[in-house]
Amino acid sequence: MSKPTTRVLAVLDLLQTHGRLSGAELARRVGVDVRTLRRYIVMLEDLGIPITTERGRYGAYMLVAGFKLPPMMFTNDEAVALSVGMVAARGLGLAEAAPAVASVQAKLARVMPDSLKRHVRAIAETVKVDLQHSANAPGSNAALIALTTAAQAQQRVRLGYDSARGEHTERDFDPFGLVYRAGGWYAVGMCHLRSGLRSFRLDRVADVHPLEQFFSRPAGFDALEQLVRGIATMPHAHDIEVLLRTDLPTARRAFSLAFGVLEPMDGGVLLRTGADDLAWFAVQLAGLRFDFEIRTPAALRVELGRCAKRLQALADKAPG
Repeated sequence: MSKPTTRVLAVLDLLQTHGRLSGAELARRVGVDVRTLRRYIVMLEDLGIPITTERGRYGAYMLVAGFKLPPMMFTNDEAVALSVGMVAARGLGLAEAAPAVASVQAKLARVMPDSLKRHVRAIAETVKVDLQHSANAPGSNAALIALTTAAQAQQRVRLGYDSARGEHTERDFDPFGLVYRAGGWYAVGMCHLRSGLRSFRLDRVADVHPLEQFFSRPAGFDALEQLVRGIATMPHAHDIEVLLRTDLPTARRAFSLAFGVLEPMDGGVLLRTGADDLAWFAVQLAGLRFDFEIRTPAALRVELGRCAKRLQALADKAPG
């Protein structure tokens, strides 16, 4: 840190981040001696920053409890992270996201130094993040805010919901968590109308009203895992069970959560899933780097045999 002003601001940033630091530690982190650090503390106090000083051998500096500095200061890495996050926010499927991102960028531009403005502008203009992989309609900021607030407070809500067929229902719902997946937002939790775990697309949520009832979220509940498990176990033309001769971490790298349910067992990992197209599923199995055993259906073994013959024919035609 070459400029005294930069070092003074660094002292303030360290105090905001850590709350309490000894004079020796502050001086070491800023790269000055203790006497120079005391001058920096006086400069901050002259600017109206309330600092408490603990005297003595083990004394320390800290900001007065409750003090928050209004202006924002960002390092280059923090500015990059924030900028990429705002770019990603545009693709999160919320109808109000684009104007909100533009507003945040304008506010940041007013407080950032020119060097960081250039970083933010470059990322905004050159980086694209493709998060849309489905035809889901945009979600609603209002529904997202209401359901995340209720999920945090573990408060039951009355949920108005319109199905894909246009049928409107009202139900009491305990929102355990929210998930963004494949271009759409989902609320996952206990539906008291159906007496079971359900997921609801936010673009179909008509209204959310908090109730004077509370719930306890199951310990260790993972909303994403529950959502993809529900999707993976949806009815298909063919139920499939394949014993993968490998360990669970390797199986998870080969098959995403959305592909099916993976269960460790003697001899490997059991994959339980379903498919409408067995020929397509046979191709997925053919690309595995470990052994496996098809338990059901027998028709999948036939399709895998056909796939192996096609691959062998292609290999025979290859030059050399």
